[in-house]
Amino acid sequence: MRHTRGHTNNRRSHHALKGTNIVKDKESGNLRLPHHIDEVTGMYRGKQIFTPKVKTTASTKVKGPSVTVAEKHVHEHAHESHANAEAKASKGTFGKLFKGEGRPKARSGFGGGV
Repeated sequence: MRHTRGHTNNRRSHHALKGTNIVKDKESGNLRLPHHIDEVTGMYRGKQIFTPKVKTTASTKVKGPSVTVAEKHVHEHAHESHANAEAKASKGTFGKLFKGEGRPKARSGFGGGV
């Protein structure tokens, strides 16, 4: 069978996108989809279906810490070194190369590996 541009274009004639049908509500004047509840008022075909939630005004919060510079908390243990810091540092290059302890690098299901 021939596959011509005319046949292709006839098939594609139904592929055009259709615009959204938006209706202006009679009572409130809000825009909504046809056969849908008006979300602002909660009305559908003249009946109250649900009561809409009242939007509360958000308090004006400023992002970031609420502590001023003078009240800044200083950690007492920040200058102390941890107990195992020396053990980690003593491993050095050879400790990393010759892995005697710790978890194995190759795990089942994740391929081979070093």
